[in-house]
Amino acid sequence: MKLSVSGRASTAGLVTAVMLLTGGSIAGAAPAPEVTAAAAPDIPVANVKAHLTQLQSIATANGGNRAHGRAGYKASLDYVKAKLDAAGYTTTIQQFTSSSRVGYNLIADWPGGDTNQVVMAGSHLDSVTSGAGINDNGSGSAAVLETALAVSRTGYQPTKHLRFAWWGAEELGLVGSRYYVNNLSLANRAKISGYLNFDMIGSPNPGYFVYDDDPAIEKTFKDYFTGLGVPTEIETEGDGRSDHAPFKSAGVPVGGLFTGASRTKTAAQVAKWGGTSGQAFDRCYHSSCDTTSNISDTALNRNSDAAAYAVWELSS
Repeated sequence: MKLSVSGRASTAGLVTAVMLLTGGSIAGAAPAPEVTAAAAPDIPVANVKAHLTQLQSIATANGGNRAHGRAGYKASLDYVKAKLDAAGYTTTIQQFTSSSRVGYNLIADWPGGDTNQVVMAGSHLDSVTSGAGINDNGSGSAAVLETALAVSRTGYQPTKHLRFAWWGAEELGLVGSRYYVNNLSLANRAKISGYLNFDMIGSPNPGYFVYDDDPAIEKTFKDYFTGLGVPTEIETEGDGRSDHAPFKSAGVPVGGLFTGASRTKTAAQVAKWGGTSGQAFDRCYHSSCDTTSNISDTALNRNSDAAAYAVWELSS
């Protein structure tokens, strides 16, 4: 803070200025406000679920899925893009080819922030051909979308530059995210200070798993869940099997969240989190029953809020 004193100021005025500059106070004067980082907003789970309802409708209208190279995927991408465009994002569609079908990534940049320090949050938008893919991975896609929209609603002005991404053809082997990373220059890769991945964050028999890749990102997520009183475990089931892997291979710090897929929930995990022992975290993994009824609202709510918390903490 800079204080100016006119040439006509009295000695008392000079003393006052010195007291303010050195942290003193004046009787009756209000203390100077502290400058603090903006707190992450609560992400309304109803908003996230509304996106899932739209993705389900898109799948239903397009052969029951939103898979790479199918009409349901492109309609999903168009839905997300329209929301981001209306919210003031600069959006880019990146096109690639896999299995003789055209695929698309969607990248959204929030104006402002230091473009030499980029915080990214992403999720894969495609489903398998056998179902609508509402938990895998409508859940992550909807949470990332609603976090991006919250940035716009709150007028958040981060210190670092924010970028959000929705990947195509993850189910065919991380094709879209790998294409994106491979087409970045070395200089632009180096500008990404962290990539956060959200894949299956609403499993109906959920666990709370945190990636143990970059220590600072891992701690950020763990701190959030500690604040809720929710224990976490290290994510191992999907290690290297989602879109963080190409970033990690390129030397980008990565982290993320996961609520479990086909592995069975143990009695010890039920003691931590509730749910059903001996049953898969997601019995509808890669199946036709992965619909809007295949979601834990509690897990979706907690993980969506955790996503926003990490985006705010790591970009401020």
